[in-house]
Amino acid sequence: MKKIIPVIVLLSIFLSGCGSLFAEKKVERGVLVDGQTPKALYDLAQEKLSSGSNTQAIEYYEQILAAYPGSKYAMQAQLDIAYGYYKREEYTSALAQLDDFIKRYPSHTSTPYAHYLRCKSFEDISRSFLDDLITDKAERDVQSVKDAYLCYTGLIGEFPQTNYAEDGKVKLVGLKNALARHEFYVAQYYTNNKSNIAAINRCKYLIEHFPKTPSVPDALHLMAYNYDAIGAIKLAEDARSVLNASYPGYAAEYKLDN
Repeated sequence: MKKIIPVIVLLSIFLSGCGSLFAEKKVERGVLVDGQTPKALYDLAQEKLSSGSNTQAIEYYEQILAAYPGSKYAMQAQLDIAYGYYKREEYTSALAQLDDFIKRYPSHTSTPYAHYLRCKSFEDISRSFLDDLITDKAERDVQSVKDAYLCYTGLIGEFPQTNYAEDGKVKLVGLKNALARHEFYVAQYYTNNKSNIAAINRCKYLIEHFPKTPSVPDALHLMAYNYDAIGAIKLAEDARSVLNASYPGYAAEYKLDN
């Protein structure tokens, strides 16, 4: 009997401890949702979002995800959290939410929108408030432009019948032009540094991969210049023949350092 008593005591202590843990979890959940249903929390979040209080809206959405992960509101809350981060220009956080949503719900009716908002996030990362003044996003690191371009291309291929795909086609034009300009700036850089072969190859890449962009005539003109520099007269003449035939009246506006 004496041997049993310590075991009972220990068991009593263990159960008491477990009970306190369960109580803590219950209290924590009660504090978290404040006794409200997921719909009530979602409505509160929507009100905050409509009034411009994105931070508070996200907090309510996160409460839904934590307290009611299996509810239909949790799925929508995750998208709304991503949108809230997007509006706050916290693109890394927005992309993390969107990637998780797409992985979880690849066939959901809201998935095309998730892809679209993902593309918009990449696109906006590439923007600068100085773009229209003294800088050009094509001159800076264009990785986010490439990411946006690939994202929109994937969106169009996977969801071709959606409005998001139609808007994506429009977005691709601007992104393609930016990528082409970037290639031309790199070709200029090589030209200024007497790396003529590298400049020629960059111009070729631009012409082959971005054939209908405004940078093509500049690339042809610069290519001919670099062919002249290495003594490839026939190739220079060929490049100028294509330029004159395809873009009659072309006049170069770009400038080189030398």
